[in-house]
Amino acid sequence: MPKLRFCLLALALVLAPQAWAADPFPTKPIRFILGFAPGGSADVVARAIQPHLERQLGQPIVIEHRTGAGGMIAVDAVAKSPPDGHVIGLAGAGALFGNPASGEKMPYDPLKDLAPVSLLAEIPFVLIALASFEANSVRDVIALAGARALSIGHGGNGTAMHLSAQLLSDMAGISPTLVPYRGSQPVASDVLAGHIPLGITDIPSAISLIGSGQMKALGVSTVRRTSSLPNVPTIAESGVPGYEAVGWFGVVAPAATPADIVAKLNAAIVGALNDAAVRERIIAVGAEPAPMTPERFAAFIRSETEKWRTVAAKSSAKAN
Repeated sequence: MPKLRFCLLALALVLAPQAWAADPFPTKPIRFILGFAPGGSADVVARAIQPHLERQLGQPIVIEHRTGAGGMIAVDAVAKSPPDGHVIGLAGAGALFGNPASGEKMPYDPLKDLAPVSLLAEIPFVLIALASFEANSVRDVIALAGARALSIGHGGNGTAMHLSAQLLSDMAGISPTLVPYRGSQPVASDVLAGHIPLGITDIPSAISLIGSGQMKALGVSTVRRTSSLPNVPTIAESGVPGYEAVGWFGVVAPAATPADIVAKLNAAIVGALNDAAVRERIIAVGAEPAPMTPERFAAFIRSETEKWRTVAAKSSAKAN
């Protein structure tokens, strides 16, 4: 009997760590921090996957907005949170590569302080103008910029929209004033109000205004025409050969989050993005679902950082 008790005790000690490791996740609501204001494409994508994540993970997903600094405030909050998977963030491209690529000092290291979970969606950009604006194409804008001063609004210094506007200026050989806003929705609003002649926004922020005829789309930033604006030419085919710029959003967690928790979060997100109803909702606003493994997303962030390093270096603007 003593020998049997000893064996049972030894077995219990062996199994105890495994039982502890198998503790369910999540055990409480998950905070999902966004660095952008309600109503924009980031908010639309987050709310599209929210119900599916809640069903998959069995806990409420609480969306929290922390705007400013090109999305860095939100990402910093995630990086400094306990690494238990109960705080995740939706990070825009600018917060993961736009600002570090420009050499700006950041409160976190995107490559060291965060655990990539999955890419969520790619967001094409569109060059917009008021319907009555004199230019009707990107070629017209380039010609106009050579004759007089122009300004282009974008979603904030250090964001992907900022870098896309900078890339357009560089490749087209023009020097418009690039005007930062706090998000893409204010850009569309100011173009509509006539306060600024041109804007580069994500498609979700402008598609309804384009559809109503109040605003015109002069060119999309993708290498091919988008399904949401099929009659709008690409910037590349409209006078700037080789131009391509796409924004994106992905989910990140604190760096020390255990791999099994990251994998569970990834599975829930990928499942959401492969759900037909979720995909339809995301595509309807001009975004493209783009699920990835954590490893592929990490490699994607590194490659995007390198791709935009030269463009960012040409802009001295700081994130606002």
